[in-house]
Amino acid sequence: MLREKAYSGLADPGWDVKLDGVPMSDLKTGTYAYADRPAGQHQLSATASLFPGVGQRDMSTQSGRTYFFLARTSERARVLDGMAAAGGLGGLLVGVAVTSGNSNPGPLDFFPLEESAARTTIADLRLAQ
Repeated sequence: MLREKAYSGLADPGWDVKLDGVPMSDLKTGTYAYADRPAGQHQLSATASLFPGVGQRDMSTQSGRTYFFLARTSERARVLDGMAAAGGLGGLLVGVAVTSGNSNPGPLDFFPLEESAARTTIADLRLAQ
């Protein structure tokens, strides 16, 4: 799991990412985290304080393979941030109603990456603590 380098604002809170319900290290800007799991069905999930939803991605893994995912702010999270900035609490409440039907109700999206591209990107990142 990796989070690209980018401007994250004045504070850089780590993203709360779980694999099979078990927390991974806080994923801050420019970091990556990893976990070793047996082959089979697994689920990535993400939550955020005061965020009205959980993002999830189910996956099936095979023995001997490494899987890479890029975590990015979801469309819903971007809309809610904008609505809250523009309209305060009222804007946030309107945003919650407007985005309630989004396919991903959570704060993050998880995008699978090809191994070669992921390894190149990870070389410039640091391990999440």
